[in-house]
Amino acid sequence: MTEQYGADIAVETRRSAVSAMRKGALRCCPNCGERTLFTAYVKTAPSCTACGTDFSQYRADDGPAYFTIFLVGHIVIPLMLWLEQARTPEIWVHMALWLPLTVLLSLAFLPLIKGAVVGLQWAFDVKSDEQK
Repeated sequence: MTEQYGADIAVETRRSAVSAMRKGALRCCPNCGERTLFTAYVKTAPSCTACGTDFSQYRADDGPAYFTIFLVGHIVIPLMLWLEQARTPEIWVHMALWLPLTVLLSLAFLPLIKGAVVGLQWAFDVKSDEQK
């Protein structure tokens, strides 16, 4: 990204991917850090109300859902296997434990991961070709 300073000075600036992902995971604008990234649970705002960054050109699509499934699966399945080996509970115990835990973890991680993906797209200036 290039920023213009005056008529003849152009300075190449870098966006920190780690910082942008952290801000996005906290549901904040990756540019200014204000909490304006989402208008609803996982609905990205059209733009930041504080600094004007256009979020409509950064589309996360299915990526956050895949990353969420991957992460939740790597948390729940080892715990499930450990419990089965340690106690051999009835199937209803597994259902009572793992179904709610899977749903809750998925609901908790999805907005964090979507924000991080949008922040990463902003940091690397990856824009969608489609116009809504």
